This record gives sequence, C-alpha cells and structure tokens, in this order.
Amino acid sequence: MNKNPGIYGRKIGCTQSFLEDGTVQRLTAIQAGPVTVVGKRVQEKDGYTALILGFEERKEKHTTKPLAGTFKKVSVSPKRVLKELRCEPAFADAYQIGQVLPLDGLFTIGQRVDAQGTTRGRGFSGVMRRWNFAGMVQTHGTHEYRRHGGSIGTNMTPGRTLPNLKMAGQYGNETVSILNLKVAGIDPAKHLLLVEGAIPGPKNGLVLIRHTVKAPKKGGTA
Repeated sequence: MNKNPGIYGRKIGCTQSFLEDGTVQRLTAIQAGPVTVVGKRVQEKDGYTALILGFEERKEKHTTKPLAGTFKKVSVSPKRVLKELRCEPAFADAYQIGQVLPLDGLFTIGQRVDAQGTTRGRGFSGVMRRWNFAGMVQTHGTHEYRRHGGSIGTNMTPGRTLPNLKMAGQYGNETVSILNLKVAGIDPAKHLLLVEGAIPGPKNGLVLIRHTVKAPKKGGTA
C-alpha cells in the first residue's frame, strides 16, 4: 500500500503547454484544495495511521446533526467530501486538525507522482468495445455474427467454457492507477496542480495524487 504523502482533488480537465524548444506538454489540471485536515487515525487507538481530509464546502442545512457536531467539535466548517489518507506517522504528525494542506509543501515541479481515479462507467458492453475484438468477417454471407466474439469453448475436451474468457459484460467504473507521472506546475494560491499525462476518470472526478512508489532508476529513462 502506498503510504507516501499525497492529496485528493477534482480533475478539472486537460490542457497543454509549450516548452522553450517547442515541445508540447500534455497536461491534466487538478483542483487540489483547499483540503483541510478534519481528523486523524492513530496506531494506538485505530490500528493504523491516517489523516481525515475534507474539502468542498457543504451547506449546514444539508448536513446531518451528528456530522455537523463532528465538524463543530474540531472547529471546522462542514465539508462535502471526506476521505482518509493512509500515511506514515511522521507525515500525520506534521499537520494539525484544521490546517490546510499546502501544495507547495507536498509537491515540487518535476517530481514523480502516482495518480488514482475511477474510470468512466460504460455499462454492459460488447466484446469489440470492451476487449477490442475484431469481430466477424464482413462478407455477404455473414448473418447476425458481425460483432460476436466467436468460439468460447471446445467440443469434447474439456467440453465446457473455461473461466476468465473474455466476453461481454460490465465495462468501466473501476479504480485505476497511473504510475510515474510528472508534476508540471503548481499554483498554491489557487490550489491548482498540473500533472503531465492523462489521469483516469471524467471531468470533476475525484482523484488521488501521491508521491510515486516506483521511481525510475537514476540514469534510466525519465
């Protein structure tokens, strides 16, 4: 499990920038904040260490009384999104309840990060869309089999359809992580984070950005 420092945010969308040599940078913009520390989990009491993070203001009339009491107890305004961030004890001790996580204190330009998000849900999809099957031949004699997957088993041995065969089914709406992306820009005042490359999920989707766990070796490809 990745317990490196990180932050939650909303995927705003994609953009691009040009470097001095004319190279195009494909960027994903993330609204990462303001993210406030609402609570903590400690090893002695909870069995693990984590920060409880909240962001996006929530109206009091839309907040249940038990939840409103929890926010009032720690002197924090109600938040719409609450997430736990598993972390090392040293990282949890560095921030107090009610403190806003600073982007420039978590990330630096050029740093490698891992991005995690939930992909778009595509419902029940056929094999051509889900698994990129070629489909049946498109000749004059083909009838009702143009987008079928073909044979799914054998005649005698083993005489059944084997498990894990690629078929039509639920596609998308799953958690996907992209490793070793590069931080291209940071705007602490606007709580804006620019990451080079694509991040899973639609616009306004919730994403998690952490320090990478598989940094490239020195001297290797950047």
